[in-house]
Amino acid sequence: MPLDELAAELSAGALVTDRDVIGTYSKDWALFSHVGEAAALVRAASVEDVQATLRFATAHRIPVVPQGARTGLSGGANAVEGCLLLSVAKMNEIVEINTVEQTCTVQPGVINQDLKKALTQYGLAYPPDPGSVAISSIGGNVATNAGGLCCVKYGVTRDYVRSLTVVLADGQVTRVGRPTQKGVAGLELSQLFIGSEGTLGVIVEITLDLIPALPDPLTAIALFSEAADAASTVCDFMATGARPSMLEYLDGTSIDMINDYGDFGLPSGMGAMLLVQSNGDGSLEHATEEMETFTRVANACNAAEVVFSEDPADSELLVAARRAVGPAGEKYANAHGGGELIDDVCIPRGKMREFFTRLDGIRAEYPQVLIGNAGHAGDGNMHPCVFFDAGVEEATEQALAAFDAIMALGLELGGTITGEHGVGYLKKKWLARELDPVSRAMHVKIKDALDPLGILNPGKMLGEL
Repeated sequence: MPLDELAAELSAGALVTDRDVIGTYSKDWALFSHVGEAAALVRAASVEDVQATLRFATAHRIPVVPQGARTGLSGGANAVEGCLLLSVAKMNEIVEINTVEQTCTVQPGVINQDLKKALTQYGLAYPPDPGSVAISSIGGNVATNAGGLCCVKYGVTRDYVRSLTVVLADGQVTRVGRPTQKGVAGLELSQLFIGSEGTLGVIVEITLDLIPALPDPLTAIALFSEAADAASTVCDFMATGARPSMLEYLDGTSIDMINDYGDFGLPSGMGAMLLVQSNGDGSLEHATEEMETFTRVANACNAAEVVFSEDPADSELLVAARRAVGPAGEKYANAHGGGELIDDVCIPRGKMREFFTRLDGIRAEYPQVLIGNAGHAGDGNMHPCVFFDAGVEEATEQALAAFDAIMALGLELGGTITGEHGVGYLKKKWLARELDPVSRAMHVKIKDALDPLGILNPGKMLGEL
């Protein structure tokens, strides 16, 4: 491969051939996802670097794996054999914050939390807040259509993307979306790239819609002996017309892991907990009414205890506890054989009670694994985590079987295999099961039209369609 030719087209230092450095860029956080040996790494500093890389890759028929912060959980950023890893993490400038249009324009490497902090001085907010908010990039969030804790009220990444600048497989640049708040000229092509996981093009700039800063919420927790009662509470509460700004679920296993990880003061010995926040219509009165409704519904569904608070410090601590699920699970896994598979099914809220009951059946069927469950109960997005001793063959086999059983259950209940983490390598065989034949054919035709040589992130999301 004539890498000198590529280096001549790139900014100084963008091309990396050091094998140790390439190795650190070759995978995300997913287990059981193939990691190939990349030929080189390009740390792009500009749109021109991205264009040059893709023109070179097209000319030499070389696969390209686009990458952001590599915090994904599905293997979507993993190297494939002989590829160029194309990192846009260095492209991390907030280009503009427009208070008149209530938009911002950012490069893909901007970290979600950094953007939120920058917006506060303008009285504006960008709501999507994945659990990885402090470390994941806006480009990666767009590429996987990331969600988060507040999606039950404020929606997901897709709902805030006004336009995208994208470099196509052959190096051409295009802007898709709309320049104004309203716009219906032509097909809404930006929607194709949101959630496409680097298979259709490389996103190099994003214009996002913003909203006024969110009012401080009231926070409540409800404790239950049975997970099914927590599910009933979610359904009955949402059926009242409530619009909580957060409605999260933790099972007893997840609570125990969080308590072992840090001093969050969560009660132990419970079957499940719901964490709910409401900022109402912006008024304390309306938020209080929603909390009172939640309390009434939870008590009717056999809650052991319901407590709510107006203290922002309480809210921050409880949300921090919820966000600690990931690192708490990692700590537990490291102490018990290192195995952890994080699922991401999304189911209709009305099926949540059945999902919890049948998840207990999966636990019983695979006794060599431990399954903890947490998730965004308000929108049905559950994250069962399968923990196992990766050094024990039978335990590993059971873990993989349990992981698959959870996805099969999600589909059977009318849900999807992934609510926000993406398909990547880990779930590619399951995408074909979720899509009908006509939809599969449409996916393939779109891929062929935009990437006729198949060089963009091959063998991942669309690899088994």
